[in-house]
Amino acid sequence: MADSHTWAAMPSAAQQARSVLATAWSCLATAEGGREEFIGAHTVAEDGRVLLRVPEDSALSAICAPRGELPAVLEFADVAPVPVRGRVRARLWLAGRFVPGAEHLVFRPLRVVLRRPSSTVVVDPDEFAAAAPDPLADAEARLLTHLADCHPDAVDRLTRLVAPDSLHGAVRVRPLAVDRHGLTLRIERARTDGDVRLAFHAPADDVAQLTDRMHVLLAQASAASCPRALQRHRPDGDG
Repeated sequence: MADSHTWAAMPSAAQQARSVLATAWSCLATAEGGREEFIGAHTVAEDGRVLLRVPEDSALSAICAPRGELPAVLEFADVAPVPVRGRVRARLWLAGRFVPGAEHLVFRPLRVVLRRPSSTVVVDPDEFAAAAPDPLADAEARLLTHLADCHPDAVDRLTRLVAPDSLHGAVRVRPLAVDRHGLTLRIERARTDGDVRLAFHAPADDVAQLTDRMHVLLAQASAASCPRALQRHRPDGDG
């Protein structure tokens, strides 16, 4: 269960769904009672349609071609780039129809469902079509792994901005997610974990602006007192 925390500005559910779709590497398609997984085979049109390249011997292609269209459900997973417990951050389901295209099967979503640890949201298809991915989505994996692997001291310092109650029993803190509005930390305890969000003072629309926002957070953390809960429970060698 996530820690209670005041979440400031957040991407909308439609934006989060588009970010999952833009960065997911695999696509699980269910149609006519069969399931096929396609790795690195989809791209996304500006309006949210999914363009799926399928092998000639794919059952999906064989069924769709003679009919001209095929009802299907697509599933995408949002996986944290930094190793943590409960690494799947969200799942996205799109229900709609495939139609054959020149080089792809073209899938138009008619129903969009986003499941996050805290809630499941049905996203309006028109809002989904009009939304854009978070501007940091493509760079997020690189940014978070760099922060976790090369700057564990900075992650440790950022815990000074976390309420002491949220750090009670903490054994490890890892960067879980970042978007234009803030950084989310995963607080792992012996048997449970929780997430805490550190909001930026202003949105970041590119990596340069993100660097500035992180510097502001670190400056605020340096001026804050160190939470005793994490000091007491941090394992030897961390940070």
